[in-house]
Amino acid sequence: MVSGQLRSARVGTAGAFALQGFFLAVVLTELPQIRDRHDLADGVVVGAVVLISLLAGAGSIAAEHLAAHWSSRTTLRLGLALIAVTGLGIAFAPEQITLFVALAAYGVALGIVDASTNMQAVAIQHGYGTVIISSFYAAWSAGAITGALYVSACSALDLPLSVAVTIAAALVALVSLLLGPRLLEGAAAQTTPTSSTVVAVPVGLFIALGVAMALFFAIDIAVGNWSALYLTDVLRADSATAALALAAYQGAALLSRLTGDLWVRNFGPVAVIRVGGALGVAGMFVVVLAPNPAVAIAGFLVVGLGVPVVAPLCFGTLGQLRVDPVSTRPSRGSTSSTTPARSSVAAWSAPSLR
Repeated sequence: MVSGQLRSARVGTAGAFALQGFFLAVVLTELPQIRDRHDLADGVVVGAVVLISLLAGAGSIAAEHLAAHWSSRTTLRLGLALIAVTGLGIAFAPEQITLFVALAAYGVALGIVDASTNMQAVAIQHGYGTVIISSFYAAWSAGAITGALYVSACSALDLPLSVAVTIAAALVALVSLLLGPRLLEGAAAQTTPTSSTVVAVPVGLFIALGVAMALFFAIDIAVGNWSALYLTDVLRADSATAALALAAYQGAALLSRLTGDLWVRNFGPVAVIRVGGALGVAGMFVVVLAPNPAVAIAGFLVVGLGVPVVAPLCFGTLGQLRVDPVSTRPSRGSTSSTTPARSSVAAWSAPSLR
């Protein structure tokens, strides 16, 4: 039977996933406004995106060491606080150098939160004794949808960039304070089945999971980083319309992740990944060949129906192979080790929709 503490931790961790997705969507869909405010060349924007992605990989590695020293709970709370602080830096950066420093710090904070939320999610899934990890990613998608729609509304209301980002950062800070006490502590993970002991991961399986994660992140980063700029620069959409591309992608991702655990239980992870990959390829073709913003947004929606379920499946599989049964602290080679796959494809995916 699932304890009340585990249920509370599930709510808190899902909320942390949502906050991460919300603020990342705000930053990415505000890229056209950030570019215009600081008079950035397209190449500089590419550099900023790559910087965030690479430092997110570094942040995820740092999270593993922080969680080993303290706990994933403390690490996650620290990461969310850093996101709020760096958000203010992005909002009020007076010149390009300050902006890049703020974006760099945000990238590290993003990686810390990315790794520590997955540590929490895997530990909670073991406590439940069944596949639930896709539901956490559904919360991430819900947060990202909210962030994209929030930016679209701010653009429609002509709110300044500094005001829009400041409100978003304040929201992250406030909600993270409310969710922090709910997060899972080490002792609570003792409900994990005793069979979930630490075992060695076969090299072939680890490589396969890493490749799958890299391919997912290649598409996910490209959509997140460049969907708004693609619509504004190539298809000549306004800022409010451009923000809807990410909202469509994340809306479809929310649906696929809400139902992902059910599909895996009935058809197995291999079949789910194959179908998801086919939908992702079809959707990207629609985006690339789209004659107008509406068709491109529909293409992003199709992509969202397929590829976003890959990440939780990979994290869940690896978490079943390597987890400390009495602690939420990660073992070497656990979920945090696959998170840098996001940064390994950043340089390739950043200009892929240009």
